Amino acid sequence: MIGIINYGLGNIKAFSNIYNRIGIPFLVVTKPDDLKKVTKIILPGVGAFDHAMRLLDKSGIREPLDEIVLNQFLPVLGVCVGMQIMAHSSEEGKLPGLGWIDGMVKKFDSSQLTSTTHLPHMGWNNINLVIKNDLLKNIDSDSRFYFLHSYYFQCQRSEEVLATTDYGGPFASAIQSRNIFGVQFHPEKSHQWGIQILINFAEL
Repeated sequence: MIGIINYGLGNIKAFSNIYNRIGIPFLVVTKPDDLKKVTKIILPGVGAFDHAMRLLDKSGIREPLDEIVLNQFLPVLGVCVGMQIMAHSSEEGKLPGLGWIDGMVKKFDSSQLTSTTHLPHMGWNNINLVIKNDLLKNIDSDSRFYFLHSYYFQCQRSEEVLATTDYGGPFASAIQSRNIFGVQFHPEKSHQWGIQILINFAEL
Protein backbone atom coordinates (compact mmCIF):
# COMPACT_ATOMS: atom_id res chain seq x y z
CA MET A 1 0.00 0.00 0.00
CA ILE A 2 1.41 3.37 -1.03
CA GLY A 3 0.89 6.23 1.42
CA ILE A 4 0.66 9.73 -0.07
CA ILE A 5 1.55 12.19 2.68
CA ASN A 6 -0.96 15.03 2.92
CA TYR A 7 0.56 17.73 5.13
CA GLY A 8 -0.96 20.66 3.25
CA LEU A 9 1.35 20.77 0.21
CA GLY A 10 1.53 18.95 -3.09
CA ASN A 11 -0.74 17.65 -5.80
CA ILE A 12 -2.45 14.95 -3.73
CA LYS A 13 -5.42 14.64 -6.09
CA ALA A 14 -3.16 14.22 -9.14
CA PHE A 15 -1.26 11.34 -7.50
CA SER A 16 -4.53 9.79 -6.35
CA ASN A 17 -6.07 10.04 -9.82
CA ILE A 18 -3.09 8.29 -11.43
CA TYR A 19 -2.98 5.41 -8.94
CA ASN A 20 -6.76 5.03 -9.18
CA ARG A 21 -6.54 4.87 -12.97
CA ILE A 22 -3.80 2.24 -13.05
CA GLY A 23 -5.27 0.19 -10.21
CA ILE A 24 -2.49 0.51 -7.63
CA PRO A 25 -3.71 0.66 -4.00
CA PHE A 26 -2.90 3.84 -2.07
CA LEU A 27 -3.89 5.74 1.04
CA VAL A 28 -3.82 9.50 1.60
CA VAL A 29 -1.99 9.84 4.92
CA THR A 30 -3.39 12.62 7.11
CA LYS A 31 -2.51 11.38 10.62
CA PRO A 32 0.28 9.35 12.23
CA ASP A 33 -1.79 6.17 12.61
CA ASP A 34 -2.26 6.03 8.83
CA LEU A 35 1.45 5.29 8.48
CA LYS A 36 0.92 1.90 10.11
CA LYS A 37 -1.08 0.81 7.04
CA VAL A 38 1.43 1.62 4.29
CA THR A 39 4.54 -0.05 2.90
CA LYS A 40 5.80 2.80 0.69
CA ILE A 41 5.54 6.57 0.98
CA ILE A 42 5.28 9.49 -1.42
CA LEU A 43 6.23 12.87 0.08
CA PRO A 44 5.00 15.56 -2.32
CA GLY A 45 5.60 19.28 -2.05
CA VAL A 46 5.35 22.64 -3.75
CA GLY A 47 6.40 26.11 -2.64
CA ALA A 48 9.05 27.23 -0.17
CA PHE A 49 11.37 25.05 1.93
CA ASP A 50 10.64 26.61 5.35
CA HIS A 51 6.89 26.60 4.73
CA ALA A 52 7.03 22.89 3.91
CA MET A 53 9.03 22.11 7.05
CA ARG A 54 6.63 24.09 9.25
CA LEU A 55 3.61 22.30 7.83
CA LEU A 56 5.23 18.88 8.19
CA ASP A 57 6.16 19.62 11.81
CA LYS A 58 2.64 20.91 12.53
CA SER A 59 1.02 17.82 10.96
CA GLY A 60 2.26 15.49 13.69
CA ILE A 61 3.51 13.12 11.00
CA ARG A 62 7.19 14.07 11.01
CA GLU A 63 8.36 12.00 14.00
CA PRO A 64 6.69 8.71 12.96
CA LEU A 65 7.79 9.41 9.39
CA ASP A 66 11.40 9.60 10.57
CA GLU A 67 10.94 6.30 12.37
CA ILE A 68 9.57 4.29 9.44
CA VAL A 69 12.00 5.80 6.91
CA LEU A 70 15.22 5.77 8.95
CA ASN A 71 14.69 2.74 11.20
CA GLN A 72 12.16 0.54 9.37
CA PHE A 73 13.59 1.43 5.94
CA LEU A 74 10.29 1.83 4.11
CA PRO A 75 10.87 3.18 0.59
CA VAL A 76 10.02 6.87 0.28
CA LEU A 77 9.83 9.09 -2.81
CA GLY A 78 10.16 12.84 -2.34
CA VAL A 79 8.79 15.01 -5.15
CA CYS A 80 9.98 18.57 -5.86
CA VAL A 81 10.02 20.37 -2.48
CA GLY A 82 9.28 16.98 -0.93
CA MET A 83 12.70 15.95 -2.23
CA GLN A 84 14.39 19.20 -1.20
CA ILE A 85 13.30 18.97 2.45
CA MET A 86 15.19 15.65 2.63
CA ALA A 87 18.39 17.76 2.68
CA HIS A 88 20.06 19.19 5.78
CA SER A 89 19.39 22.81 4.82
CA SER A 90 18.42 25.18 2.03
CA GLU A 91 19.61 28.56 0.78
CA GLU A 92 15.91 29.36 0.42
CA GLY A 93 15.22 29.31 4.15
CA LYS A 94 16.59 29.13 7.68
CA LEU A 95 15.00 25.98 9.09
CA PRO A 96 16.84 22.63 9.12
CA GLY A 97 15.53 19.97 6.76
CA LEU A 98 14.88 16.32 7.50
CA GLY A 99 18.53 15.44 6.90
CA TRP A 100 17.67 12.09 5.31
CA ILE A 101 20.21 12.54 2.48
CA ASP A 102 23.51 14.35 2.92
CA GLY A 103 23.38 17.58 0.96
CA MET A 104 21.92 21.06 0.80
CA VAL A 105 19.51 22.90 -1.46
CA LYS A 106 21.03 25.71 -3.51
CA LYS A 107 19.65 28.40 -5.79
CA PHE A 108 20.53 28.28 -9.47
CA ASP A 109 23.37 30.66 -10.34
CA SER A 110 21.56 33.32 -12.38
CA SER A 111 24.86 34.38 -13.99
CA GLN A 112 24.92 31.03 -15.80
CA LEU A 113 21.42 31.44 -17.19
CA THR A 114 20.38 33.05 -20.47
CA SER A 115 17.28 34.68 -21.85
CA THR A 116 15.96 31.19 -22.58
CA THR A 117 17.01 29.74 -19.19
CA HIS A 118 15.62 32.13 -16.62
CA LEU A 119 14.19 31.45 -13.17
CA PRO A 120 12.13 29.61 -12.29
CA HIS A 121 13.08 26.53 -14.30
CA MET A 122 9.57 25.87 -15.55
CA GLY A 123 8.35 23.46 -18.20
CA TRP A 124 9.52 20.30 -19.91
CA ASN A 125 13.08 19.00 -19.84
CA ASN A 126 14.99 15.77 -20.31
CA ILE A 127 16.82 13.77 -17.68
CA ASN A 128 20.20 12.15 -18.24
CA LEU A 129 20.58 8.76 -16.56
CA VAL A 130 23.72 8.50 -14.43
CA ILE A 131 23.11 5.22 -12.58
CA LYS A 132 20.91 2.35 -13.70
CA ASN A 133 18.11 2.05 -11.18
CA ASP A 134 14.69 0.39 -10.93
CA LEU A 135 13.03 3.76 -10.19
CA LEU A 136 14.04 4.84 -13.72
CA LYS A 137 13.22 1.56 -15.44
CA ASN A 138 11.89 2.04 -18.99
CA ILE A 139 12.97 5.69 -18.94
CA ASP A 140 15.30 6.79 -21.74
CA SER A 141 16.84 9.96 -23.18
CA ASP A 142 13.61 10.79 -25.03
CA SER A 143 11.61 10.87 -21.81
CA ARG A 144 10.56 14.35 -20.73
CA PHE A 145 9.41 15.62 -17.36
CA TYR A 146 7.74 18.74 -16.01
CA PHE A 147 9.80 21.00 -13.72
CA LEU A 148 8.93 24.08 -11.66
CA HIS A 149 11.68 25.28 -9.31
CA SER A 150 14.44 27.83 -8.68
CA TYR A 151 16.46 25.68 -6.26
CA TYR A 152 18.12 22.30 -6.66
CA PHE A 153 19.46 19.52 -4.42
CA GLN A 154 23.26 19.34 -4.23
CA CYS A 155 24.20 15.88 -2.97
CA GLN A 156 27.23 15.52 -0.74
CA ARG A 157 27.97 12.16 -2.38
CA SER A 158 27.95 11.99 -6.17
CA GLU A 159 27.10 8.26 -6.10
CA GLU A 160 23.62 9.19 -4.80
CA VAL A 161 22.74 11.05 -8.02
CA LEU A 162 20.63 8.82 -10.28
CA ALA A 163 19.96 11.36 -13.03
CA THR A 164 20.84 14.93 -13.96
CA THR A 165 19.12 17.62 -16.00
CA ASP A 166 20.76 20.55 -17.77
CA TYR A 167 19.65 24.09 -16.97
CA GLY A 168 22.56 26.49 -17.13
CA GLY A 169 24.62 23.42 -16.22
CA PRO A 170 23.76 19.97 -14.82
CA PHE A 171 21.86 19.51 -11.57
CA ALA A 172 20.57 16.40 -9.78
CA SER A 173 17.03 15.63 -10.93
CA ALA A 174 16.77 12.15 -9.34
CA ILE A 175 18.60 10.90 -6.25
CA GLN A 176 18.74 7.86 -3.98
CA SER A 177 20.25 6.99 -0.63
CA ARG A 178 19.34 3.47 0.50
CA ASN A 179 15.51 3.35 0.70
CA ILE A 180 15.17 7.11 0.14
CA PHE A 181 14.43 8.43 -3.37
CA GLY A 182 13.80 11.91 -4.67
CA VAL A 183 12.88 13.54 -7.97
CA GLN A 184 13.00 17.25 -8.67
CA PHE A 185 10.42 17.03 -11.44
CA HIS A 186 6.69 16.41 -11.04
CA PRO A 187 5.85 12.84 -12.16
CA GLU A 188 2.16 13.53 -11.52
CA LYS A 189 2.29 16.21 -14.26
CA SER A 190 4.62 14.39 -16.67
CA HIS A 191 2.17 12.27 -18.69
CA GLN A 192 3.29 8.74 -19.63
CA TRP A 193 6.86 9.23 -18.40
CA GLY A 194 5.75 10.35 -14.96
CA ILE A 195 3.22 7.53 -14.74
CA GLN A 196 6.06 5.11 -15.51
CA ILE A 197 8.05 6.52 -12.57
CA LEU A 198 5.07 6.09 -10.24
CA ILE A 199 4.57 2.51 -11.45
CA ASN A 200 8.27 1.80 -10.96
CA PHE A 201 8.14 3.13 -7.42
CA ALA A 202 5.13 0.96 -6.63
CA GLU A 203 7.05 -2.08 -7.87
CA LEU A 204 10.27 -1.49 -5.90
